[in-house]
Amino acid sequence: MSAAPFRPVSLGGSLRARFTARADGTTWIESEEALRDYPARLTDRLLHWADVAPERTLIARREAGGAWREIGFAQACAAGRGIAQALIERGLTAERPVAVLSGNDIEHFLLMLGCLLAGVPIVPISPAYTLLSQDHGKLRHIFGVATPGLVFAADGAAFGAAIQAAAAADCEVVLTRGAFDARASTPFSALLATPPSAAVERRHATVGPDTIAKLLFTSGSTKLPKAVINTHRMLASNQQTILQSFPVLAEEPPVLVDWLPWNHTFGGNHNTGIVIYNGGTLYIDEGKPTPAGIGETLRNLREISPTVYFNVPKGFEAIAQAAEVDAQLRATLFKRVRFFFFAGAGLSQPTWDRIDAVAQQACGERIRMLTGLGMTETAPFAICANGADVRSGHVGLPAPGWTIKLVPIGDKCEIRYRGPSLTPGYWRNSEQTADAFDEDGFFMSGDAVRYIDPAAPGKGLLFDGRTAEDFKLSTGTFVSVGPLRARIIAAGAPYVQDAVIAGINRDAVGALLFPNPDDCRDLAQLGHRAPIRDVLDAPAVRAFFQQLVDALWAGGTGSASRVAFLHVMEQPPSIDHGEVTDKGSINQRAALTRRAALVDALYGDATAAGPVTVYRARQG
Repeated sequence: MSAAPFRPVSLGGSLRARFTARADGTTWIESEEALRDYPARLTDRLLHWADVAPERTLIARREAGGAWREIGFAQACAAGRGIAQALIERGLTAERPVAVLSGNDIEHFLLMLGCLLAGVPIVPISPAYTLLSQDHGKLRHIFGVATPGLVFAADGAAFGAAIQAAAAADCEVVLTRGAFDARASTPFSALLATPPSAAVERRHATVGPDTIAKLLFTSGSTKLPKAVINTHRMLASNQQTILQSFPVLAEEPPVLVDWLPWNHTFGGNHNTGIVIYNGGTLYIDEGKPTPAGIGETLRNLREISPTVYFNVPKGFEAIAQAAEVDAQLRATLFKRVRFFFFAGAGLSQPTWDRIDAVAQQACGERIRMLTGLGMTETAPFAICANGADVRSGHVGLPAPGWTIKLVPIGDKCEIRYRGPSLTPGYWRNSEQTADAFDEDGFFMSGDAVRYIDPAAPGKGLLFDGRTAEDFKLSTGTFVSVGPLRARIIAAGAPYVQDAVIAGINRDAVGALLFPNPDDCRDLAQLGHRAPIRDVLDAPAVRAFFQQLVDALWAGGTGSASRVAFLHVMEQPPSIDHGEVTDKGSINQRAALTRRAALVDALYGDATAAGPVTVYRARQG
């Protein structure tokens, strides 16, 4: 670990909490810091900044020629009012909201502002359900729950098939560009050109804390996606929680370079909310943390210096690797960034150390890497790890305004949430809403945590996987799937994309691995169009996976953490069969069910799936 000092940054005191052990065996942990006053609506902050800093850029996106198209606060407000008028004239309501099929762009952002001003819920939907799905089953389910009265997409040709498959005949179609023959459409420019009237101000005055701002659909990792109600209170209070956890956001207008999708709570609530609430600027990054997409992210970070930077662990890994050899990237990225923040998965300690090293090379300081825990139902920020000693796996303690409950379940401890930005429930699903809350009003997350140091609980919590994924071997020993999966992916990097853990009621743990095809092709020294079967049969690839299973066996401390055998799969996970969510995370149970024959083959029933390559640990 580098001994360089941390760059100074103002952080809040959310790592102070009160612990109460109760007679029922649960522990309640409450932040010692009360949540301060916050506006009734996120749009109150939008209007404030439009008055205070009208010319400051709120949202920007790179155009085809490479220049940035920038929209200031006053211009965004004016556009939002025009769109709000158009939505009011169409009679749209919570019963007939606005659905968005395409990804992050300026038109999507302005449409969101119009919806917030008009009190009409916006329903951003993952493009994976529209562009990657073959049967549009989840999209039809989402439309059936939300019943949108208007659907927006950036491009008619790209999204036409999805619209035709899911949108009702009376659902108006609005497109930024293009058209499709199946039905008429309205150009987005027509919404923008609608002259606002006094009706917009009257409608906005009726928007209150309990007005529905968004319906955000869960990723559907265990069941069909659920529509999480997001109210204006949730959005506004969560931003105040974030600000008290990171007071640095008020010291200068935050500048974000961000790719995180707006159909998810991290990008769509947390990050867009930060710039609106604190008068900042969001540069839309059209890259992604993938081999094909990371180049655009690096291009943007060579040009724009963020004041705070958010990403997922895979993104930080790629950026750290590039920054080691790219002086311009180092200079721009580390010029004024005050902290990094990740969520959604564990950041490996080697990547963490690598970032510290390139930061010291660039500016002679380390940049704090912060994290936390939350979910769509918490809007999302609920737990914060913002101290100087944050490490991989830490999630911290309740953020200002939040109380959590730790509930023992088997050998795990489930975390449950209660706070001001907690959802009131799921839209049009009272049964699932009732099932989601316990008798004390806490939301039952299904996530497991444990203390960093049981003797010193004030040091905070570690993420410990999901309670529902864990299972028992035939010996009665519990297998903790989350940590084991993370260990396999880390040990298999960069050739392993994900892992499905098998062994329910079996004698030993096995794993089905999804490979990273391009990295495996490089290892095999084959071209990037080589069939995956040829790649997996290459001697170098076979040798790597044999060494991997041997290392996983040797590194285990007992039957629940030793991988006895594994199989590398040719067929990628299917979103239509529920094996993978729109976030790209694996649904363990769905994959095990669909690939039951492969699981049987792992455990010796070769007739179940035909000839299968099984790597068995050499245990000598």
